[in-house]
Amino acid sequence: MQPLRWSYRPDHLRAPALVCGFKGWNDAGDAASSAVAFVGGALGAREFATIDPEDFYDFQATRPRIKLSDAQARVIEWPEVHLYEVRVPRAPRDLILLSGHEPSFRWRTFTGLIVELAEAIGVQLVVTLGALLADVPHTRPVSVTGFATDPTLVSRLGLAESTYEGPTGILGVLHDACRVAGLPSASLWAAVPHYIAASPNPKASLALIRKLEGLVGVVVDAGELEAGAAEYERQVNLAVAHDPDIQAFVEKLEASAGDAAPESFELPSGEAIERELQRFLRQRDQDPPR
Repeated sequence: MQPLRWSYRPDHLRAPALVCGFKGWNDAGDAASSAVAFVGGALGAREFATIDPEDFYDFQATRPRIKLSDAQARVIEWPEVHLYEVRVPRAPRDLILLSGHEPSFRWRTFTGLIVELAEAIGVQLVVTLGALLADVPHTRPVSVTGFATDPTLVSRLGLAESTYEGPTGILGVLHDACRVAGLPSASLWAAVPHYIAASPNPKASLALIRKLEGLVGVVVDAGELEAGAAEYERQVNLAVAHDPDIQAFVEKLEASAGDAAPESFELPSGEAIERELQRFLRQRDQDPPR
Protein backbone atom coordinates (compact mmCIF):
# COMPACT_ATOMS: atom_id res chain seq x y z
CA MET A 1 0.00 0.00 0.00
CA GLN A 2 1.31 3.41 -0.96
CA PRO A 3 1.80 5.71 2.09
CA LEU A 4 0.45 8.77 0.27
CA ARG A 5 -3.33 8.45 0.01
CA TRP A 6 -5.18 10.94 -2.18
CA SER A 7 -8.85 11.82 -1.70
CA TYR A 8 -8.51 13.95 -4.84
CA ARG A 9 -5.79 15.95 -6.58
CA PRO A 10 -6.17 19.72 -6.31
CA ASP A 11 -6.06 21.31 -9.76
CA HIS A 12 -5.36 24.83 -11.02
CA LEU A 13 -3.60 26.05 -7.86
CA ARG A 14 -1.95 29.44 -8.32
CA ALA A 15 1.79 29.48 -7.50
CA PRO A 16 1.12 27.36 -4.39
CA ALA A 17 3.26 27.49 -1.26
CA LEU A 18 3.45 24.41 0.95
CA VAL A 19 3.32 25.39 4.66
CA CYS A 20 4.36 22.64 7.11
CA GLY A 21 4.03 22.39 10.87
CA PHE A 22 4.83 19.28 12.93
CA LYS A 23 3.97 18.55 16.54
CA GLY A 24 6.81 17.35 18.72
CA TRP A 25 10.46 18.40 19.00
CA ASN A 26 10.06 21.32 16.56
CA ASP A 27 6.96 22.72 18.27
CA ALA A 28 7.65 24.40 21.64
CA GLY A 29 4.45 25.66 23.22
CA ASP A 30 2.47 24.07 20.34
CA ALA A 31 3.16 27.35 18.55
CA ALA A 32 3.93 26.02 15.06
CA SER A 33 1.25 23.32 14.84
CA SER A 34 -1.34 25.73 16.25
CA ALA A 35 -0.36 28.36 13.69
CA VAL A 36 -0.91 25.95 10.79
CA ALA A 37 -4.23 24.82 12.26
CA PHE A 38 -5.37 28.42 12.71
CA VAL A 39 -4.48 29.37 9.15
CA GLY A 40 -6.43 26.37 7.87
CA GLY A 41 -9.48 27.21 9.96
CA ALA A 42 -9.42 30.89 9.05
CA LEU A 43 -9.05 30.29 5.31
CA GLY A 44 -11.39 27.31 4.85
CA ALA A 45 -8.83 24.57 4.24
CA ARG A 46 -10.01 21.36 2.55
CA GLU A 47 -8.25 18.04 3.12
CA PHE A 48 -7.16 16.27 -0.06
CA ALA A 49 -4.59 13.68 1.08
CA THR A 50 -3.04 11.91 4.06
CA ILE A 51 0.22 10.06 4.67
CA ASP A 52 -0.32 6.65 6.22
CA PRO A 53 1.60 6.35 9.52
CA GLU A 54 2.48 2.66 9.37
CA ASP A 55 6.01 3.04 7.99
CA PHE A 56 6.94 6.25 9.81
CA TYR A 57 5.76 6.19 13.44
CA ASP A 58 6.57 4.42 16.67
CA PHE A 59 3.08 3.90 18.03
CA GLN A 60 4.38 3.57 21.58
CA ALA A 61 5.77 7.10 21.31
CA THR A 62 2.91 8.58 19.23
CA ARG A 63 -0.06 6.50 20.25
CA PRO A 64 -3.27 6.10 18.26
CA ARG A 65 -6.42 7.28 20.03
CA ILE A 66 -9.82 5.67 20.60
CA LYS A 67 -12.82 7.78 19.65
CA LEU A 68 -16.54 7.02 19.93
CA SER A 69 -18.43 7.50 16.68
CA ASP A 70 -21.97 8.90 16.45
CA ALA A 71 -23.19 5.30 16.65
CA GLN A 72 -21.08 4.85 19.83
CA ALA A 73 -18.73 2.46 18.04
CA ARG A 74 -15.10 2.55 19.13
CA VAL A 75 -12.94 3.87 16.29
CA ILE A 76 -9.13 4.07 16.16
CA GLU A 77 -7.67 7.40 15.08
CA TRP A 78 -4.15 6.88 13.75
CA PRO A 79 -1.53 9.66 13.84
CA GLU A 80 -1.69 10.46 10.13
CA VAL A 81 -0.17 13.45 8.39
CA HIS A 82 -2.88 15.58 6.79
CA LEU A 83 -2.64 17.73 3.67
CA TYR A 84 -5.07 20.54 2.88
CA GLU A 85 -5.58 22.94 0.00
CA VAL A 86 -6.39 26.59 0.67
CA ARG A 87 -7.59 28.72 -2.23
CA VAL A 88 -7.19 32.45 -1.61
CA PRO A 89 -8.62 34.27 -4.66
CA ARG A 90 -7.51 37.76 -3.57
CA ALA A 91 -3.95 36.70 -2.76
CA PRO A 92 -1.11 36.18 -5.26
CA ARG A 93 -0.92 32.48 -4.46
CA ASP A 94 -2.80 29.54 -2.97
CA LEU A 95 -1.57 27.39 -0.09
CA ILE A 96 -1.06 23.75 0.73
CA LEU A 97 -0.99 23.02 4.47
CA LEU A 98 0.69 19.98 5.99
CA SER A 99 0.18 19.05 9.64
CA GLY A 100 0.93 16.04 11.81
CA HIS A 101 3.33 14.64 14.38
CA GLU A 102 7.04 14.51 13.70
CA PRO A 103 7.67 10.98 12.36
CA SER A 104 9.83 8.48 14.23
CA PHE A 105 11.38 6.52 11.36
CA ARG A 106 12.65 6.76 7.75
CA TRP A 107 12.98 10.52 7.62
CA ARG A 108 14.67 10.54 4.21
CA THR A 109 11.87 8.47 2.72
CA PHE A 110 9.25 10.61 4.44
CA THR A 111 10.69 13.94 3.28
CA GLY A 112 11.26 12.52 -0.19
CA LEU A 113 7.55 11.73 -0.30
CA ILE A 114 6.70 15.33 0.60
CA VAL A 115 9.02 16.67 -2.09
CA GLU A 116 7.45 14.34 -4.67
CA LEU A 117 3.99 15.55 -3.69
CA ALA A 118 5.12 19.19 -3.87
CA GLU A 119 6.53 18.69 -7.36
CA ALA A 120 3.42 16.82 -8.50
CA ILE A 121 1.10 19.73 -7.65
CA GLY A 122 3.41 22.53 -8.71
CA VAL A 123 4.52 23.91 -5.34
CA GLN A 124 6.81 26.91 -5.84
CA LEU A 125 7.91 27.47 -2.22
CA VAL A 126 8.09 25.22 0.86
CA VAL A 127 7.74 27.04 4.20
CA THR A 128 8.21 25.32 7.54
CA LEU A 129 7.10 26.73 10.88
CA GLY A 130 8.90 25.84 14.10
CA ALA A 131 9.21 27.00 17.70
CA LEU A 132 12.14 26.63 20.07
CA LEU A 133 12.73 27.11 23.79
CA ALA A 134 14.81 30.18 24.60
CA ASP A 135 15.86 32.43 27.46
CA VAL A 136 13.38 35.16 26.52
CA PRO A 137 10.78 36.93 28.68
CA HIS A 138 7.09 36.53 27.86
CA THR A 139 6.61 40.31 28.19
CA ARG A 140 8.57 41.17 25.03
CA PRO A 141 7.51 40.79 21.38
CA VAL A 142 8.16 37.28 20.11
CA SER A 143 11.48 36.97 18.30
CA VAL A 144 11.20 35.14 14.96
CA THR A 145 14.34 33.87 13.25
CA GLY A 146 14.53 32.37 9.82
CA PHE A 147 16.50 31.22 6.85
CA ALA A 148 15.70 30.73 3.19
CA THR A 149 17.30 29.51 -0.01
CA ASP A 150 16.76 33.08 -1.24
CA PRO A 151 18.67 35.27 1.29
CA THR A 152 16.73 38.38 0.21
CA LEU A 153 13.59 36.89 1.79
CA VAL A 154 15.19 36.93 5.24
CA SER A 155 16.28 40.54 4.79
CA ARG A 156 12.91 41.68 3.38
CA LEU A 157 10.97 40.22 6.30
CA GLY A 158 13.28 41.76 8.89
CA LEU A 159 14.16 38.38 10.35
CA ALA A 160 17.12 37.60 12.55
CA GLU A 161 18.99 35.06 10.41
CA SER A 162 19.45 31.70 12.10
CA THR A 163 23.05 30.61 12.71
CA TYR A 164 22.11 27.40 14.54
CA GLU A 165 24.34 24.35 14.31
CA GLY A 166 23.52 21.12 16.12
CA PRO A 167 20.90 18.36 16.29
CA THR A 168 17.97 18.82 13.95
CA GLY A 169 14.41 17.58 13.59
CA ILE A 170 12.24 16.69 10.64
CA LEU A 171 12.22 20.34 9.49
CA GLY A 172 15.97 20.37 8.93
CA VAL A 173 15.81 17.12 6.98
CA LEU A 174 12.90 18.43 4.88
CA HIS A 175 14.84 21.57 3.97
CA ASP A 176 17.81 19.48 2.91
CA ALA A 177 15.54 17.34 0.73
CA CYS A 178 14.19 20.54 -0.86
CA ARG A 179 17.75 21.78 -1.47
CA VAL A 180 18.73 18.55 -3.21
CA ALA A 181 15.59 18.72 -5.36
CA GLY A 182 16.14 22.40 -6.22
CA LEU A 183 12.86 23.39 -4.57
CA PRO A 184 12.92 26.86 -2.93
CA SER A 185 12.31 26.73 0.82
CA ALA A 186 12.19 28.94 3.89
CA SER A 187 11.83 28.37 7.62
CA LEU A 188 10.37 30.55 10.39
CA TRP A 189 11.14 29.87 14.05
CA ALA A 190 9.51 31.55 17.06
CA ALA A 191 11.33 31.82 20.39
CA VAL A 192 9.18 30.54 23.27
CA PRO A 193 10.00 31.33 26.94
CA HIS A 194 11.40 28.12 28.37
CA TYR A 195 9.71 28.64 31.74
CA ILE A 196 6.19 28.39 30.25
CA ALA A 197 6.89 25.91 27.48
CA ALA A 198 4.18 23.47 28.53
CA SER A 199 1.36 25.94 27.91
CA PRO A 200 -0.04 26.48 24.41
CA ASN A 201 1.46 29.79 23.33
CA PRO A 202 -0.91 31.78 21.09
CA LYS A 203 1.42 34.79 21.19
CA ALA A 204 4.15 32.79 19.43
CA SER A 205 1.62 31.31 16.98
CA LEU A 206 0.45 34.81 16.10
CA ALA A 207 4.04 35.97 15.49
CA LEU A 208 4.64 33.05 13.12
CA ILE A 209 1.44 33.80 11.20
CA ARG A 210 2.32 37.47 10.79
CA LYS A 211 5.75 36.58 9.36
CA LEU A 212 4.16 33.91 7.17
CA GLU A 213 1.78 36.52 5.73
CA GLY A 214 4.70 38.64 4.60
CA LEU A 215 6.47 35.63 3.13
CA VAL A 216 3.63 34.16 1.05
CA GLY A 217 1.45 37.24 0.50
CA VAL A 218 -1.66 35.75 2.12
CA VAL A 219 -3.53 37.72 4.79
CA VAL A 220 -5.17 35.85 7.69
CA ASP A 221 -7.90 37.33 9.90
CA ALA A 222 -6.28 36.58 13.26
CA GLY A 223 -8.56 38.61 15.55
CA GLU A 224 -9.46 35.53 17.57
CA LEU A 225 -5.81 34.59 17.98
CA GLU A 226 -4.91 38.17 18.95
CA ALA A 227 -7.49 37.98 21.74
CA GLY A 228 -6.09 34.63 22.84
CA ALA A 229 -2.55 36.04 22.87
CA ALA A 230 -3.65 38.98 25.03
CA GLU A 231 -5.42 36.65 27.47
CA TYR A 232 -2.38 34.35 27.56
CA GLU A 233 -0.12 37.24 28.51
CA ARG A 234 -2.59 38.43 31.14
CA GLN A 235 -2.72 34.99 32.75
CA VAL A 236 1.06 34.60 32.75
CA ASN A 237 1.48 38.08 34.22
CA LEU A 238 -0.86 37.08 37.05
CA ALA A 239 1.14 33.93 37.66
CA VAL A 240 4.42 35.86 37.68
CA ALA A 241 3.06 38.47 40.10
CA HIS A 242 1.94 35.63 42.39
CA ASP A 243 5.52 34.48 43.08
CA PRO A 244 8.42 36.87 43.89
CA ASP A 245 11.04 34.33 42.76
CA ILE A 246 9.44 33.96 39.34
CA GLN A 247 9.05 37.72 39.07
CA ALA A 248 12.76 38.17 39.79
CA PHE A 249 13.60 35.57 37.15
CA VAL A 250 11.48 37.34 34.50
CA GLU A 251 13.00 40.71 35.39
CA LYS A 252 16.46 39.23 34.90
CA LEU A 253 15.46 37.98 31.45
CA GLU A 254 14.04 41.40 30.60
CA ALA A 255 17.30 43.06 31.61
CA SER A 256 19.28 40.55 29.57
CA ALA A 257 17.08 41.26 26.56
CA GLY A 258 17.87 45.00 26.77
CA ASP A 259 21.04 46.97 27.24
CA ALA A 260 21.03 47.02 31.02
CA ALA A 261 23.34 44.64 32.87
CA PRO A 262 21.26 42.44 35.18
CA GLU A 263 22.15 42.12 38.82
CA SER A 264 23.53 38.79 39.97
CA PHE A 265 21.40 36.83 42.40
CA GLU A 266 20.27 33.28 43.03
CA LEU A 267 17.15 32.18 41.19
CA PRO A 268 15.18 28.92 41.13
CA SER A 269 15.77 26.59 38.21
CA GLY A 270 13.79 26.99 35.02
CA GLU A 271 12.11 23.62 35.67
CA ALA A 272 10.94 24.75 39.11
CA ILE A 273 9.57 27.98 37.68
CA GLU A 274 7.70 26.13 34.94
CA ARG A 275 6.15 23.72 37.47
CA GLU A 276 4.97 26.61 39.63
CA LEU A 277 3.53 28.51 36.69
CA GLN A 278 1.67 25.45 35.42
CA ARG A 279 0.28 24.78 38.89
CA PHE A 280 -0.96 28.36 39.17
CA LEU A 281 -2.52 28.43 35.70
CA ARG A 282 -4.28 25.09 36.23
CA GLN A 283 -5.66 26.35 39.53
CA ARG A 284 -7.03 29.49 37.84
CA ASP A 285 -8.67 27.39 35.13
CA GLN A 286 -10.48 25.43 37.84
CA ASP A 287 -11.65 28.48 39.80
CA PRO A 288 -15.35 29.34 39.38
CA PRO A 289 -16.07 32.49 37.32
CA ARG A 290 -16.52 35.70 39.29
